[in-house]
Amino acid sequence: MNSQVFVHESSYVDEGCQIGAGTKIWHFSHIMKDCVIGENCNIGQNVVISPEVILGRNVKIQNNVSVYSGVVCEDDVFLGPSMVFTNVINPRSAVNRRGDYSKTLVKKGASIGANATIVCGHNIGKYAFVGAGTVVTKEVPDYALVVGNPSRQIGWMSEFGHRLKFDEHGEASCPESHQLYRIDKDKVVRIK
Repeated sequence: MNSQVFVHESSYVDEGCQIGAGTKIWHFSHIMKDCVIGENCNIGQNVVISPEVILGRNVKIQNNVSVYSGVVCEDDVFLGPSMVFTNVINPRSAVNRRGDYSKTLVKKGASIGANATIVCGHNIGKYAFVGAGTVVTKEVPDYALVVGNPSRQIGWMSEFGHRLKFDEHGEASCPESHQLYRIDKDKVVRIK
């Protein structure tokens, strides 16, 4: 393992994992075999990363999160406390479905709030924002703000995490970064 990786003595990292420099793994966590974890990630207390999960750079995982096989998180993803992914649509204790894991992609810069549940097979768009306690049961578009059970879209978010207010020309500015965005046919793109 890379000497520039911090692993708390109460945590376990199985063989075959690739972990990038600057990553920190805190108390009582388990990183299972064949995971790929990028540079400068922060993995909180009591986190389980199942086999073959892929995390990009600068992924922040808060306490009590389970990231199951089939999940890929791109760079700069935030996973809030006690949120969870699923990886089988129809689990049964007596039926082995280990070969049937559904894939879930969390794209660059997305944030998932505390206690949210991501039902497998539904991707989260880049810079999307999933509110606390939300149950995601369908695809989440880039920059979308979704809340509720089941999730419903209630707006759009900037890359800096501010709600966007579009003018009559379909343009909005982030109040913090001053980046400009355009909405067209229920799709948001950054234009500057």
